[in-house]
Amino acid sequence: MNLLRKFSFPLFCISKRLSLVFSLLIEDNSTKALKRLVPFISSLVFLTACSDFFEPVESTPEPTEYSYNYWLLKQTYLFEDELPQLDENGDSVQELYNKLSDPFTRYIPPSKSEATITHINTSIVPGDVGMEYEKFPQKEYPLVIYRVYPEGPAGRAGIKRYGNIMNANGVDIVGENAFEVYDSILTYSKDISLTVAYTSDTISYNLTKEDVYAPTIFLDTLNGIPIITITSFKLNTADQKNGSFGELKTYLDSTQNTTEPRLINLRNNPGGHVSHCIAMADLFIKEGILSTRTSRDLSVEGKTIYRKNSQKAKAGDSGEKGKFVLLVNKGSASCSEIFAAALQEAANIPVAGETTYGKGIGQSTWKTMDGGLAIITNWEFLTPKGNSYHKKGVVPDFPCESATLSCGIKAIQNYYGTAPLLKSRSGIFDKEPSVLRRYKFEGGSIENSNF
Repeated sequence: MNLLRKFSFPLFCISKRLSLVFSLLIEDNSTKALKRLVPFISSLVFLTACSDFFEPVESTPEPTEYSYNYWLLKQTYLFEDELPQLDENGDSVQELYNKLSDPFTRYIPPSKSEATITHINTSIVPGDVGMEYEKFPQKEYPLVIYRVYPEGPAGRAGIKRYGNIMNANGVDIVGENAFEVYDSILTYSKDISLTVAYTSDTISYNLTKEDVYAPTIFLDTLNGIPIITITSFKLNTADQKNGSFGELKTYLDSTQNTTEPRLINLRNNPGGHVSHCIAMADLFIKEGILSTRTSRDLSVEGKTIYRKNSQKAKAGDSGEKGKFVLLVNKGSASCSEIFAAALQEAANIPVAGETTYGKGIGQSTWKTMDGGLAIITNWEFLTPKGNSYHKKGVVPDFPCESATLSCGIKAIQNYYGTAPLLKSRSGIFDKEPSVLRRYKFEGGSIENSNF
């Protein structure tokens, strides 16, 4: 087959010329015709000599999973000085990514890509009853229901917060391994029967697990101060149409006439979708730049291009007139820092707590040839005033040694002159709860490219 391809074009040309020669001999049987043979014979010699010139170019090898990822990194990876150390002809995609220093640039194999996409885009907790818990080792029944998702099985059954789980499927939930025992029951049983002890009553519930869309915005009150907790920035949540943005906007629209100060709790929020954290920041900001980002990206022709753009606020949102303090800690990262920096610099909302994680970079995500995911750092973010916070973090205006809710309430007192903090009766609010059964996406600041 290769030989046929190699010589097919010259043979075709020779046959065409020979046919012309014979046609001339037939039409004009004379010496003139014989003289006309000379240039055609010369042409045969020419064809033989230049057959390599007409030989088709060898076809380009089909790209592999490795070569495709190598190409993507070469075109988009933000830290260009690391690119020369990549091996163009390797065979392990994981090893390719392991050579880079950035821990957020990574490869997800095809077997895990769909689950990862779901996890990045949604707040789904698979096979759950829709609750979060805190463990109090000193209690006889140490597992306390910390949150209940209204749209999950527990919420529909009417389970209330702060009850102690006494029994699950006939097994007492006691001792140091209380959560491990409970988690095992929850993992391997579809139907769950619970006995929950409250201050004045003990109630039994029968639940059936399902995939639950967890809320990402939670509301609490401490000492009369409303607390808005934002756990992540996701496209699809309990508000399956508008995600985290929709949850926050619904709350702010319903409380737009509120005059008392409120605490926005962003502790341990690992990030999420850039589109949502910027849009959510805009709910509090009347005008000016929300965030600026530079990128090393792909053009439609597949070439590297460098971009810089700034998102600007639009006036008229319900959070613009409120009084707020933002509470952050070392676990507030990535998209949380975009949100925090925007509120701090563009809305003059005080930030309390600890200096944040310091992840001023973001990732784009591509589906690869074999169905894997290439998650590549190619963005850098700047605050509204153009400051970089990568590896520095957002520095609070009201620093605390420990970013407890008490710190946030003290900041509200400092800036707005409210009543002093009273100790919580249950003690559950005054420290960071040991939230269990929550699944978080680690990596933050995702800008989807092609899935």
